[in-house]
Amino acid sequence: MAPPKGKGKVAKKKVLSSREQYTMRIVESSTCAVCKTQCTRGLRYLEQMSQPGAVGRGVPCILTRKKIN
Repeated sequence: MAPPKGKGKVAKKKVLSSREQYTMRIVESSTCAVCKTQCTRGLRYLEQMSQPGAVGRGVPCILTRKKIN
């Protein structure tokens, strides 16, 4: 008779690094334009998007930073 599979075994979480990791939302230039606390990254992106023919994909917003557990 074969022993039961998976009983009593607990998967351990593997820690890749001790450094904290964060995630930020990607925002468009319209969001940066109305932001109350404009950062340098947002202002630079806003300036780039004001050029004719500019195509943007957004910029990470430091104000929406969340810690990943």
